Amino acid sequence: MKTRRQARILELIKEHDIETQSDLLEMLKKDGYHVTQATVSRDIKEMRLIKILGSSGSYKYAAEMISNEEQQSHSYLLSTAVISVEYSKNIVVIKTQTGMAGAVCAALDATDRAGVLGTIAGDDTIFVATRTDSVSVSLTADLKKLISEKNNSFMP
Repeated sequence: MKTRRQARILELIKEHDIETQSDLLEMLKKDGYHVTQATVSRDIKEMRLIKILGSSGSYKYAAEMISNEEQQSHSYLLSTAVISVEYSKNIVVIKTQTGMAGAVCAALDATDRAGVLGTIAGDDTIFVATRTDSVSVSLTADLKKLISEKNNSFMP
């Protein structure tokens, strides 16, 4: 059942621009799957689904991409969804656009950055625990550079 459901999820996100877990839950229910929000959330995490910017200008679920495309997608997501980054000792706090912390956190986790012990995402805030202060400094600088590049690309 789980394998079939997850295969259907992949089909649905390819066929439709699904923006929220609730949208995905409703589509699964229409297809006869009796699932809860928690099940959908676990499936999304297990399948390592990410949110990408769709052609309509809103974010949608997508399967992780491979190789260089994956890195470009993650960089793009980080550069467009992250609002600010600050650190204190071995904790980095990342503020994102509302609703994007989970997607940004998943993209950050997928980069498998050395020295990152773990991440926790809320709705618009991510806490990153790092092994050392210097990892926090480096991560903060890298993310601020991505934000800066995004902002400069929109200047006339």
